[in-house]
Amino acid sequence: MDLWTCHLGTVEYREAAALQERLRERVIAGELPPLLLLLEHPAVYTLGRRSDPGDLPFGEDFWRAQGIDVVRTPRGGKLTYHAPGQLVGYPIMPARDIPAFIGAMESALVRALAEEGIAARGRDHEGPQFTGVWVEDRKIASIGVHVSHGVSAHGFAVNVANDVEPFHQVTACGLPGVRMTSVALETGRPGGLTCFRKRAAYAFAQAHGMRQRIVAPARLGLAPVPA
Repeated sequence: MDLWTCHLGTVEYREAAALQERLRERVIAGELPPLLLLLEHPAVYTLGRRSDPGDLPFGEDFWRAQGIDVVRTPRGGKLTYHAPGQLVGYPIMPARDIPAFIGAMESALVRALAEEGIAARGRDHEGPQFTGVWVEDRKIASIGVHVSHGVSAHGFAVNVANDVEPFHQVTACGLPGVRMTSVALETGRPGGLTCFRKRAAYAFAQAHGMRQRIVAPARLGLAPVPA
């Protein structure tokens, strides 16, 4: 089976959430095959279903005044942060066995990171608060999904070249004191998002036993990515 993989560039979080729902309806209806959307978001804190009020110190208005939006989402997990330089992946595809689906996502990211020379691992077996991908005790990728009618939305976010300090100003992932890292911090090489995006997409398709087929946004009825 083909996995249509589409690079969308930078998309505002609320717009991306609405887009996922529209595309999920088409996947459920059989109008589209499984999809993997790859993109970046402007700076935003997102709150998952298990988020607590204390995860976001000082309240939402304070952070918006600092130029960081705040959005509540239906995905699993707790608070996380998105920003340019971070690779966000939204698989919109059948996900009947959610633990296995998340495990395959983790293993794909571990493989892609290994190709960057980074030894990473999944820790979801230690409890839901540890879902994601870790380098020793530092978290490099967050995962949170929402499944409706057996089809997923939301997905993963890998810190590649983004500033991780905004994670440390809140209670990220529901883990007080958690330290975040990135591909750039671990390797000492700046940038690299384009290359890592290709590696992550290929590894994701392989982890799910699918053939990657790269499609332009227009194939999904979307506007082209700005040059």
